[in-house]
Amino acid sequence: MAAPAACTRFSDNYDLKEELGKGAFSVVRRCVQKCTGHEFAAKIINTKKLSAREKQHQANYYMNGFSRRRFWMLYSKHFQKLEREARICRKLQHPNIVRLHDSIQEENYHYLVFDLVTGGELFEDIVAREFYSEADASHCIQQILESVNHCHQNGVVHRDLKPENLLLASKAKGAAVKLADFGLAIEVQGEQHAWFGFAGTPGYLSPEVLKKEPYGKPVDIWACGVILYILLVGYPPFWDEDQHRLYAQIKSGSYDYPSPEWDTVTPEAKNLINQMLTVNPAKRITASDALKHPWICQRERVASVVHRQETVDCLKKFNARRKLKGAILTTMLATRNFSSKYDAHGRSIITKKGDGSQVKESTDSSTTLEDDDIKEESDYCYTRLRLDSEDTDARKQEVIKITEQLLEAITSGDYDAYTKICDPHLTSFEPESLGNLVEGMDFHKYYFEHVAPKSSKFLNTTILNPNVHLLGEEAACIAYVRLTQYVDKQGATQVCQCEETRVWQKKDSKWQNVHFHRSSNTPPFSYPQHK
Repeated sequence: MAAPAACTRFSDNYDLKEELGKGAFSVVRRCVQKCTGHEFAAKIINTKKLSAREKQHQANYYMNGFSRRRFWMLYSKHFQKLEREARICRKLQHPNIVRLHDSIQEENYHYLVFDLVTGGELFEDIVAREFYSEADASHCIQQILESVNHCHQNGVVHRDLKPENLLLASKAKGAAVKLADFGLAIEVQGEQHAWFGFAGTPGYLSPEVLKKEPYGKPVDIWACGVILYILLVGYPPFWDEDQHRLYAQIKSGSYDYPSPEWDTVTPEAKNLINQMLTVNPAKRITASDALKHPWICQRERVASVVHRQETVDCLKKFNARRKLKGAILTTMLATRNFSSKYDAHGRSIITKKGDGSQVKESTDSSTTLEDDDIKEESDYCYTRLRLDSEDTDARKQEVIKITEQLLEAITSGDYDAYTKICDPHLTSFEPESLGNLVEGMDFHKYYFEHVAPKSSKFLNTTILNPNVHLLGEEAACIAYVRLTQYVDKQGATQVCQCEETRVWQKKDSKWQNVHFHRSSNTPPFSYPQHK
């Protein structure tokens, strides 16, 4: 593995290509190494943006009575986390872990150069397969456990095992599963257990983290148990719309194996899940012992090879739901959007702190957070909200304007304009789809080609009562009443209305509609056609 190139510039060694993903203060782009032509994925952390953000609020921080030393101590934590991630990734070399090849620090950017994995998410690949069995699930979790075991042998706890961080090396059949994203990973000494802070994603958090007890490597095994459960039936073992009830389920280990979907799962698979989802971390199975479990190491003899179509069907819905949640909350790490947690005087309105519920309000979001971040932000949250109010109003108007542009494209039947404003993987709840969640543009293309009016001459669309909720700096949700006036064949003016909600996400500085929900059963183009 290449040593960190501290004295060279990234552009001297690599050519940047297209964007692969985007985070709060970082973007992932494909890059090509000039000397070899090999392709990699570069995670580019904008330290200038991070620095500017903190410096912008430095004066606010002092106004609240905090010292310069305290401010810069908190400010430096962001960079310490970057260094920690790079340090951890350097020492992990395993076929089932996305490997770090280079780390380059420049004045305004920090570059982490990783393996380029092109197979997408494991869970997305499963639903695209023609055949998926319990034995396939066994092979998947074995690779995940191999990566976790390597981490634990090297004194690393991942702390954020979840479907979004399980990738495939390529699109080839049988491609290796790769564990990614060590942004929350920590280093431990041996079997050390300590309070390292509240971190993770709600549905995958272990009981000891929720109870604010000392923890260590077993938290990763608990998350593996949750993942294995989902791999077998397509839905999670712990679920509730109310976060407090969800956390209560996890802390007590309240899960079961309901019929009929679990009737076809072998006892050995359930036995392994039980050992992973053991509430007492001291009695929880280790990664090395889990790899020796008969359902893993003797899968040809033990695991069922019957196709599990019901699991695939459930997993499709599970994927769609978590993707939507991820789109809505994708920028929460960047902004720490705590406005709902403070009253008009900047006082905290969080009442239940013991179970970590102040960290997240969504029970199945893909967004993760650390409690250290909460402490840092809360010190000057109210001042920040007050000074950002003008910018907030401007961004809300921006969301309303782009929504009006989208509706204009619909009204005029301009499919090209519509696709430029919509994400290619747009999800939507259309009444015409009989209550199903529709993903992609094919469903919408049909309306433009067969139903949409060719001219907006006879139509007028108006947005009434728009209500915009900003979800960080690069995501928003707008709810409104859509009023449409048209002239019928008799020349009389008619009016119809429906209620709509749209989720917007900023990608490459442009707003894109990633999800919408229409409440009316009136199709968007069900207006009289004119010759």
